[in-house]
Amino acid sequence: MRRYDIVSIGDTTIDAFLELHEASVHCALDHSNCQLCFTFADKIPYDRLTMLPAGNSTNNAVGSSRLGLKTAFVSAVGNDEHGRMIITELKKEKIDTKFININQKAQTNFHVVLSFQGERTILIKHNKFEYNLPAKLDTDWVYFSSMASGTESFHKQLSQVLHKQPKVKLAFNPGTFQLRMDSTKLRDLYKRTEVVFVNREEAELILKVQTKSIQTLLKGLHKLGARYVVITDGRDGSYASNGSGPIWYIEEFGGPKIESTGAGDAYATAFTAALYYGKPISEAMIWGTINAGHVVQFVGPHAGLQTKTQIETHIRKHPNFKAHQISNI
Repeated sequence: MRRYDIVSIGDTTIDAFLELHEASVHCALDHSNCQLCFTFADKIPYDRLTMLPAGNSTNNAVGSSRLGLKTAFVSAVGNDEHGRMIITELKKEKIDTKFININQKAQTNFHVVLSFQGERTILIKHNKFEYNLPAKLDTDWVYFSSMASGTESFHKQLSQVLHKQPKVKLAFNPGTFQLRMDSTKLRDLYKRTEVVFVNREEAELILKVQTKSIQTLLKGLHKLGARYVVITDGRDGSYASNGSGPIWYIEEFGGPKIESTGAGDAYATAFTAALYYGKPISEAMIWGTINAGHVVQFVGPHAGLQTKTQIETHIRKHPNFKAHQISNI
């Protein structure tokens, strides 16, 4: 038996959530290219400040643990109050933190999340760290997400570790700087990817195309090497494919939307957990959508994360909430 069910890998941060009410949103006529605006050179009031450990892979580690998976986290922090806060909170979530490398001369990542009308705009700052990636990953799954620029050597190291362990499955959710990298530099990781998670805009960025065709985006990501491809599309639901069968679609989860930080991570986390538990991709989409739908009902990425029992209960209570085939790939 492996020591872990899943190992989450990526940067971690403290997110400071500022809830704004004196702002406005201006969009193009087609409702694209929206901008959050407030008065320049003025004092802008906010409702409250909430500080929480976050980051794509942090959110996955917390969500996976709540879904019943034995979880470890490979990351890095500074030797400061924020770093200690992150490690303390992760230990409370029953996550093994021994692979979090404490960098003596670095500051822990700190992001500012501006929350307005149910959406979020994030000011990010990724610091450079030294990481402690074990030579062997004693796990069934690896979940890899956002890391700062300048970590190309880590990507190569991870590829080498995974190459030596072909049975370990990789879930890949490219972060900001990974999306900006030429996909050829991540070729080895994409070829090892069991399931890749992106939103529609990220898929276009990776593939360097502009298209309304979800089929084109799915095909392009499969061509990079991913066995399963999942594309989320905000309030328009999500799509998934295994590359040879039908394209599956599911609408978004109904309910209030307070703040959206971590919704995509919650979806990817529950989808991956469903695959771990042997569910087909059509049911994994239900798991992901339910998890994301509860996260957006709270401020921050963790308060709404569901347990395995909660998701299964919701599925029993709502048997008509299902993914549907819309076409073939």
